[in-house]
Amino acid sequence: MKKIMLFEGDIETQGYFSIQLAEAFEKMGHQTYIFDLSRPWSSTNRFFDFFEKGNTVLINFNFHGMSGEEIFLDESDRMMWDALRIPSYNIVVDHPMYYHHFLARHPKDYHHISIDRNHEKYMKRFFPEIQNGPFLPLAGTQLYPNKSYVPAQYRRYDVTMVGNYTRPEKFEKYITRIDDEYTAFYYGMIDDLLAHPMRTVEEVAEEHIRREIPEAAEEELKKVMSSLTFIDLYVRFRTRGQAVQALVDAGIRVNVFGGGWNELDCKKPENLVNGNSLDSVGCLKKLCQSKISLNVMPWFRDGAHDRIFNSMLNGALCLTDSSVYLDEILQDKVNSRIYSTARPEELPDMVYGLLADPVNLQKIIDNGYEMAKTAHTWGHRAAVLHNLIEGI
Repeated sequence: MKKIMLFEGDIETQGYFSIQLAEAFEKMGHQTYIFDLSRPWSSTNRFFDFFEKGNTVLINFNFHGMSGEEIFLDESDRMMWDALRIPSYNIVVDHPMYYHHFLARHPKDYHHISIDRNHEKYMKRFFPEIQNGPFLPLAGTQLYPNKSYVPAQYRRYDVTMVGNYTRPEKFEKYITRIDDEYTAFYYGMIDDLLAHPMRTVEEVAEEHIRREIPEAAEEELKKVMSSLTFIDLYVRFRTRGQAVQALVDAGIRVNVFGGGWNELDCKKPENLVNGNSLDSVGCLKKLCQSKISLNVMPWFRDGAHDRIFNSMLNGALCLTDSSVYLDEILQDKVNSRIYSTARPEELPDMVYGLLADPVNLQKIIDNGYEMAKTAHTWGHRAAVLHNLIEGI
């Protein structure tokens, strides 16, 4: 079986994902090594003790190990993975538009793995030369796998939101940086996305661009896409803020765990309880104490987010907006509650209804747990990756 190297020591959540994958791979019989990016030199020495020529692969998140780190380059500026002929399987947890600069220079034996099927389509369209797939949605972690989760009626928090917040206004400098015509153009895209949340950024962008420049070539579109990340961030945080705002202003206490929530404008700020940022384990502990976990999708219109499965696996009801993929696996009022970011005003009635009927609340929680446990742990994702790297 292949030996597998992963990474930690940079983005905490992605390091935590790597640890969960490593544990699953070890149970399958793989040997694994987690390279600590915060201790590069000592980790490199240990890696060479671990490395086996022709039998070692790299599984990483968001281009760790291939984003220009000097320690992975030789004197000829060649990546270590090419010199040692190590295949790399890169799980990209953001939209590819954020990574055009890394995609322009990648290892020779490079496999790009997307967490959203629209991201796969984007890669096939704009980077057809790159090996793409399989689709691998994010997964969840059960914090106490050998213990029963605490029933909802005994939990401390009615509603939690785990994730950061940034005021959308902070992105306005990119929207208004050229002139009034461009400003109107960008806000037109934003308004379209907010009104039609199942549409993708690239879909809306192309429609608006072709309206102005019908003859726009494919390479021109590709270049423009990489410059629109601020649109993605603007709508992401606008919808996230609106969902939390709708609840707290309706008198519902929401405990938020993440940075930036002190900047959210609310009519009833006393209902917004700021728990500040936590690491992955800290967030899971809060989910274990929550009746309802609010999820607002980053603009993944055909994928999932780990918050969904983390919530379910730790006994909280997942209250989320949807996507094409989530419509296939979630059932509203059966294993989750589904809302639309275009109608955040409907959220308070949903939450009040759930809290007023604890028997039904627990039933939905239990169904969600069974669904996630059956198909959406990191062990399930490791099984897909095992088949990929072993050529099964």
